[in-house]
Amino acid sequence: MNSVTMNSMVWAAVLSVALVAAAPQRALPPRGPPGPQPQGQQIPIISQESVINPDGSYKWSYETGNQIKANEEGALKNVGNPDTEAMSAQGGFSYVADDGSPIELTYIADENGFQPKGAHLPTPPPIPEAILKSLEYNAAHPEEDDSQGGGQPPRKG
Repeated sequence: MNSVTMNSMVWAAVLSVALVAAAPQRALPPRGPPGPQPQGQQIPIISQESVINPDGSYKWSYETGNQIKANEEGALKNVGNPDTEAMSAQGGFSYVADDGSPIELTYIADENGFQPKGAHLPTPPPIPEAILKSLEYNAAHPEEDDSQGGGQPPRKG
């Protein structure tokens, strides 16, 4: 991807964020603590920041009156090298869930994809003991690896 295309995509993303941030605020349904809010009540923006630099890097954050916080900053990495040039962003958000529990998520988004972290995210089950022992054995005995064709009958053409 050439740098003109990448810059165009960065500016389009930044413009989208700016338009969403500038949109009129509408009433949100009631959320968890600090208590239910009447339907149709406006939620105030406590703080908001948006910085867009000439090099395409950016930074934004906001906090609302109903305990929502979000932030992100990003920049183009390896500028000028089309093989490794990539957009990189990191940020996070937090809010109070309907049951009153705090939700916090941080993330990195780069050439390796979107990588979220949060205590509320599901985790895979543990590896069964028999499979774990098998993996450990395989790692300790690479000479027995069949990937090189050892121990396998020759293919017939």
